[in-house]
Amino acid sequence: MSEPSRPQPRWHRPLYLAAGWLCVLLGVIGLILPVMPGTVFLIAAAWCFSRSSPRFESWLINHPRLGPQVVRWRKTGAIARRTKYVACGSMLLSFVIVAATDAPPIALWLSGAGLIAAGTYVASRPEPTEDEITRR
Repeated sequence: MSEPSRPQPRWHRPLYLAAGWLCVLLGVIGLILPVMPGTVFLIAAAWCFSRSSPRFESWLINHPRLGPQVVRWRKTGAIARRTKYVACGSMLLSFVIVAATDAPPIALWLSGAGLIAAGTYVASRPEPTEDEITRR
């Protein structure tokens, strides 16, 4: 049984809407640039829109270029092996860059812990089945 929905304060909706559009922008940039993940931002945008604007959530999900990745994530939660490698490699590279700076030790510990948590989550996701791969 799902928990009862609590009414959100009036100021939440515009914040979710703004965050959703920011995530769409970052997602599109990520789909263009190979070093930045785009799909994760589109998934976040859909989540934000689901809390702020059903119209924009529907637009994103039904978009011919942006929507399929979000729909696939919602259906299966699967991440392709190559995408896992790229994501974890990017996280490792970003930690190396932070470590090469004069960042204080707390920044290294916090960023390292966050990246380990994110990498563990990415690595633990199932991989798409052959049937899901051929439907792309």
